[in-house]
Amino acid sequence: MIHSAIHAARHDARCVLHTHTLNGVAVVDAAGGIAADLAAFALRPREPGYHDFEGPALHDDEKPRLVADLGDKTALILRNHGLLTVGETVAEAFVAMYYLETSCAIQVRAQAGGGELIPVPKEIIDTAYTQLMAAARPRGSRGMLVWPGLLRRLERVDSSYRD
Repeated sequence: MIHSAIHAARHDARCVLHTHTLNGVAVVDAAGGIAADLAAFALRPREPGYHDFEGPALHDDEKPRLVADLGDKTALILRNHGLLTVGETVAEAFVAMYYLETSCAIQVRAQAGGGELIPVPKEIIDTAYTQLMAAARPRGSRGMLVWPGLLRRLERVDSSYRD
């Protein structure tokens, strides 16, 4: 239901990824959600959308709310549920998920230490994101900047994904 709602409404979202990872669920279950601009992995053009948990995602009447909460963003925090990212390609959606999941892992570990989180100033995030996109421009997105390296790693670990 979640995937079909987004595919029907967002024609640019040719790939929709949805996970229930330990770090992701730990963060989406927390009252504050994901800490904005916590670390370098938070580099993203805008904050994710948030969608409140309505029980198992089985009912079509939830679709318009999911779509509205995602809006034109590439990431959606499904409160008390999991993480969702979209992209025009698998590479874009996967890299967005990688950065979102890594941001969650960093946040969980930083908060486990009991100290106060130190946010990266928005101006630095914006400048760094612009620089990343400029470096990726020949390939179209930051996802394409790191995707070839991720595929090489996958080839070394388990090339059966091609089958």
